Amino acid sequence: MIATAVELRDLQPGDWPEVARIYAEGIATRNATFETDLPSWEAWDQAHLEKHRFVAEADSEVVGWITLAPVSSRCCYEGVAEVSAYVAEKARGQGIGATLLEHLISSSERAGIWTLETGVFPENEPSLVLLKRFGFREVGIRERIAKLDGVWRDVVYLERRSEVIQ
Repeated sequence: MIATAVELRDLQPGDWPEVARIYAEGIATRNATFETDLPSWEAWDQAHLEKHRFVAEADSEVVGWITLAPVSSRCCYEGVAEVSAYVAEKARGQGIGATLLEHLISSSERAGIWTLETGVFPENEPSLVLLKRFGFREVGIRERIAKLDGVWRDVVYLERRSEVIQ
């Protein structure tokens, strides 16, 4: 349980051990990602947009992170990005995800990003509720899109169109 105020700041390379720890917690749930192993910092760094990486910190400890990844290298999709967000197990249910998401939406819109998208396992109800609260709409369900631990899994595909960028 986090009993102190949470501060947001840009994610720095030195945050990787804490970011990776939180990511590993998400991987272990088997309801956050198809990933089964942590990437290296170099691989993770290369896959995410540098200007849209934030951490939530409480008592000088990273308790959550959020970032964007491009959905395509084609210039017509430069305003479309995929959201990834993770909150430490001990800090879940305290509004940290909402704080991170609100900050990321603002950051993305200032940068001209008009669509945010993400995929969520249907069993991850807290994430679905949070995303819908921030204007994400369900586009569809990708049924049996991939296997995790040998089991076919569905993914709810969501997107949020900016109301600021027309």
